[in-house]
Amino acid sequence: MIPPKPPARPDKVSLRQYMRLFRQDILSAQPARLYRAWMAEFKTPFFRSYLMNQPELVDEVLKARPDDFPKSSRISEGLRPLLGDSVFLTNGETWKRQRRIIDPAFEGGRLRDTFPAMWQAAEACVARIQGQSGQVVEVEEITSHAAADVIFRTLFSLPIEHEVASQVFHQFRAYQREQPILNIAAFISLPRWMPRFHSRRTKATAKVIRTLITQLTTERMAQIGAGTAPDDLATKIMTTADPQTGERFSTQEMVDQVAIFFLAGHETSASALAWTLYLMALYPEWQEKLAEEAQVLHDPNFSVMSKLRLSRDVFREALRLYPPVPMMVRQATCPERFRDRDVPKGSQIVLSPWHLHRHERLWDNPDGFDPTRWATENGKKCQREAYMPFSAGARVCTGAGFAMIEGPLILSMILQAYRVERIEGRDPVPVAHLTVRSKDGIWLRLVRR
Repeated sequence: MIPPKPPARPDKVSLRQYMRLFRQDILSAQPARLYRAWMAEFKTPFFRSYLMNQPELVDEVLKARPDDFPKSSRISEGLRPLLGDSVFLTNGETWKRQRRIIDPAFEGGRLRDTFPAMWQAAEACVARIQGQSGQVVEVEEITSHAAADVIFRTLFSLPIEHEVASQVFHQFRAYQREQPILNIAAFISLPRWMPRFHSRRTKATAKVIRTLITQLTTERMAQIGAGTAPDDLATKIMTTADPQTGERFSTQEMVDQVAIFFLAGHETSASALAWTLYLMALYPEWQEKLAEEAQVLHDPNFSVMSKLRLSRDVFREALRLYPPVPMMVRQATCPERFRDRDVPKGSQIVLSPWHLHRHERLWDNPDGFDPTRWATENGKKCQREAYMPFSAGARVCTGAGFAMIEGPLILSMILQAYRVERIEGRDPVPVAHLTVRSKDGIWLRLVRR
């Protein structure tokens, strides 16, 4: 059986039809030819965009000349009320300064330091499932809870049950349902003074989340001043000075960064883990291999991760088939010429992990589930040139290494304790919200081993 994939639209549709399809789901609004195209052009009265699938073009935009292709200002419109001027939305010198402060907190040695907190979150996840053995459950709820727990334990040394942490989690769940990956502001370049197209509910939810994060950040600032702050990621980031200017984040700047840590770390991990569990139900022979491998999980020793090779390969394959962020948009700051096409200044450059990871001219068996592909020549080549679940180049996700520990660990712990079973007739349909989620949830039966 081939894992679920959204249906593609017909090659030719009117602008009105495309906008209607786009509003319903960005993935199924695209034609099937994009899975073979090296480059595609889209023209509307509002904007011109170019999808880049050729690995050399992707490298040009993300790795060779990232300053010439900054994050698109139009795409940031939909997320600005929540994320402010976080590292996810900024460009240029502001972004470089933010990364100089943030990056040291996620260096290799820090992963080892945060591992016990991840282990505790994984154990708590398994414990929460206990009363649901034999029941049909919506696993995105379970993985969202677990991913949020990891974020709060590693960032603020707080379990998800903490009052403020719990409130932030539930408000984020509401925000995720309300916020599409792109909104109308992504299509039309608006002057700064013109009102933005944000729903009242979305703005209200974003305000509540930022108020709660401000509370946590202000309390941590006070603990740092008093010398009583725990040695976690928040403390590390808030006490790190920019090596060039000597400046640290203000409380307001830190609120922006915590918002994106939570959105990126919680949303993406929850999405990836939920799809991986579904794939394990779809391919029970792989599930049993991972359950057997997970018997090495005895105590929170970071070295155990080197023994979870199959779990890592399975999680990597799930990220290929269902990349949490399906599309990224950059903007051309000067006229370009790619593949004998003129790309005007201001054009939107779309980089699509969704299409790149399933490209028919790059991957063997592109739509199939095959965790063994990473040991093949084709798999190794594609991993280098056509695999970017965490983006690539200078703007590669700071937490990529973090995610590749968290995902396989929680996956292994769940499968060590439970068998996951597919529900006939309820296979999920992928759609893009803030991340790639299922249209009606991912429903599985969990059975205690």
